[in-house]
Amino acid sequence: MRPEDLHEWGTSGARPLRRWHAGRVTDVPSSPTPDWIQSLRGKILVALAGDPTGMAPYVRDIAEGDDTGYFIENGPAWTVHAGMGTLVAGIRALLLQALHPGALAGVHDWSRYREDPIGRLTGTVRWVITLTYGSKAQADAETRRVGRFHQRVKGEYRAGDGTERAYTAEATDLVRWVHLAFTDAFLAGHEASKKPLPGGPDAYVADWATAGRLMRVVDPPLTRAALRGEIDDFYERGELRGGERVDDVVRFLRKPPFPGAMGVAYRVLFAAAVATIPRRYRKMLGVRRWPLPVLTVTRVILRITERALGSGPRAQDMAYLRLRRLEREAA
Repeated sequence: MRPEDLHEWGTSGARPLRRWHAGRVTDVPSSPTPDWIQSLRGKILVALAGDPTGMAPYVRDIAEGDDTGYFIENGPAWTVHAGMGTLVAGIRALLLQALHPGALAGVHDWSRYREDPIGRLTGTVRWVITLTYGSKAQADAETRRVGRFHQRVKGEYRAGDGTERAYTAEATDLVRWVHLAFTDAFLAGHEASKKPLPGGPDAYVADWATAGRLMRVVDPPLTRAALRGEIDDFYERGELRGGERVDDVVRFLRKPPFPGAMGVAYRVLFAAAVATIPRRYRKMLGVRRWPLPVLTVTRVILRITERALGSGPRAQDMAYLRLRRLEREAA
């Protein structure tokens, strides 16, 4: 299958759907996809990718790259970032990142997350998807795009010890904290989904360290123990804090402007994200675990979401196209 054949991928109704399975393209039996599944898929994809088909231009471009990329096919990063646990992970990452007052100041001063939460989310998703599934050239270009924006991000914040400090988005400690919070959140989200992970937790931490290096993180942790140790070091040094700005972010993340069933499902995902955060950080955030079996309910929601998203092509499918084309060209 060639990139120019992308129109063959069915996304609705009873049209045949072509899906990668066991290393090859196969036809999924053509049975009508329920309207509610198609509607849910469109809403989720608008929230995640800014496109109701999931095929935003940057996703299509993944099929066009000329190298295999930074992350191995079906390896730890591919597996975690294709999983539905990312829906929990994204919320958890934002909560944990907010505990560093420098990182939070950058979001507060420069991000339009209140006015355009979907735009803020899709920008982050674009970076994750392109680095994970794109070619090295595409990943490098996306990293430069993010870097150009970060060059403008600067200001002042009150540190955990009460002193006033200057910040930039490229500051070593802030970039490191964001990488740590992201990696820990996506690992925790995947584990909450109870899905298998090739090589286990350490393999994912070591795999995603590549993204940290691309963002100029020096010697990122390579094991879960080292990752959790560094996060705790930030706490022990007094560099993390709660406060009014953190409370403001938590209030927004608890009830973002998602209507109807999506809003109900989101509240469960938020509770699941909270449940995966260690107690000392929940206390700083001012959040509590639900007394209900929230992770069990979350896994039901994730299975429904997986069914919805599985009814059409996704970013990793575009990566499969590129990799198979490169194999043919090398033969």
